[in-house]
Amino acid sequence: MRDPQRKSCLVTGGAGFLGSHLCEQLLECGHEVLCADNFFTGSKRNIEHLLHHPRFELMRHDITFPLYVEVDEIYNLACPASPVHYQHDPVQTTKTSVHGAINMLGLAKRLHAKILQASTSEVYGDPVVHPQREDYWGHVNPIGLRSCYDEGKRCAETLFFDYHRQHRLRIKVMRIFNTYGPRMHPSDGRVVSNFIVQALRGEAITLYGDGLQTRSFCYVDDLVDAMLKLMGTGDAFTGPVNVGNPVECTIRELAERIVAMTGSRSEIVYLPLPNDDPLQRCPDITLARESLHWEPKVPLHQGLESTVRYFERLLSRQD
Repeated sequence: MRDPQRKSCLVTGGAGFLGSHLCEQLLECGHEVLCADNFFTGSKRNIEHLLHHPRFELMRHDITFPLYVEVDEIYNLACPASPVHYQHDPVQTTKTSVHGAINMLGLAKRLHAKILQASTSEVYGDPVVHPQREDYWGHVNPIGLRSCYDEGKRCAETLFFDYHRQHRLRIKVMRIFNTYGPRMHPSDGRVVSNFIVQALRGEAITLYGDGLQTRSFCYVDDLVDAMLKLMGTGDAFTGPVNVGNPVECTIRELAERIVAMTGSRSEIVYLPLPNDDPLQRCPDITLARESLHWEPKVPLHQGLESTVRYFERLLSRQD
């Protein structure tokens, strides 16, 4: 007889950085997990330790095509999330956000399932309000190089709330701010993975602009904890809710910290700032504190140490 507390959970993008950690934690909580991924940016290496778990199933699938499965909850994480990857095929990126949302919402509607959308701080664009609150509508370039991701995610949020209003679908929308940790893709172009890989290889640390632009970095374990808490809230709470670390640091400070932590002799070199790259990005997490009873616990130095150790092991296998 099935445990009534056990849920069947679909995680799209489940072999990716965030998705693999979420799959792992859902199994820890006693649930059944169906991981769907087309492996554009995800990797079997991220979930190979789960492949023989009796409550885990892997399916190769692209969510721009409909999916017919039976589940209780859907976590929609599928979409390339770094500029290097989402700008590689911008049309497909928009399709993944928009067509993927339509397909997963249609599945949730048919199953009467609860569904969570992994949205992003990119919906705020290059913000003129700081820190960013959920009631801020954003400052986004609709035709820039980043628009395939920014506007795709904004449209996905629109679809989620229209399905909620029109079909009474049980939705959850989380706006994720810079997350880092083990299983990041070494070539994803994000600052944490970039700096660590460059430092470990003794290469120049490439810093864009003057390095004074700020970001706030949230460790992956804290992010997954918030995701589970959001899915566990009552139907009246839909979000959107910001999830991230409100402690800011400059990109230059991050680079210097990683160089010191790795004992690298890498020099920092400065390159022109990319188009539409935001100068400030920091969440106001008041709503997450009040509604999810959540705030990040892992300090930056501790999270970076775990991430550096992961990349040391990864690069040693590649050499």
